[in-house]
Amino acid sequence: MDKSTLAAYDTASAQFAQEWRDQPAPDDMYQLLKRYFRAGTTVDIGCGSGRDVAWMRENGFDASGYDASEGLLREARAACPGAFFGMARLPELEGIPRGTFANVLCETVIMHLDPSEIGLAVRSLVSLLAPGGTMWLSWRVTPDANRRDDAGRLYASFDDRLVLDELVGTTTLLDREERSGSSGKIVRRMIVRAAA
Repeated sequence: MDKSTLAAYDTASAQFAQEWRDQPAPDDMYQLLKRYFRAGTTVDIGCGSGRDVAWMRENGFDASGYDASEGLLREARAACPGAFFGMARLPELEGIPRGTFANVLCETVIMHLDPSEIGLAVRSLVSLLAPGGTMWLSWRVTPDANRRDDAGRLYASFDDRLVLDELVGTTTLLDREERSGSSGKIVRRMIVRAAA
């Protein structure tokens, strides 16, 4: 994980959590999760403030979350005390059991990685899936060159082949670029399913 991005989240975790609470709910994403995710253990990688874990638990998914920011994990634990939230970092995701999750959510996280780490990150995410499991993977589209926002967060510009080439053993159910109903930013959204 990019050190400056992680420092930004740790330093201003309460501010980011409030910003995400103040955004419109990502109902466009939630409708797709209802359509494609199946009952079973579900994990949110890069769970941030826990907003999506809370929604998934309210909608019948046995959801937990992992994040690289201790500050954001504190926010998530306070907002959703019934769920498990643990520390794990992309690209390796050490400490998370492989091959066990019916659903994996990774919502707008991988663009905070150096492009050289994206392939390993996608392989790690796919490895979490149980046979027949479903993964949601999205990232903010940054054309032309890497950039940082005012908080110092990295938004990497990368060739989508870095993702697509690592989706071995999965079937693509959805792949589109669109404007997020929550953030208003252009995102690439993919839903893939592992072989049963």
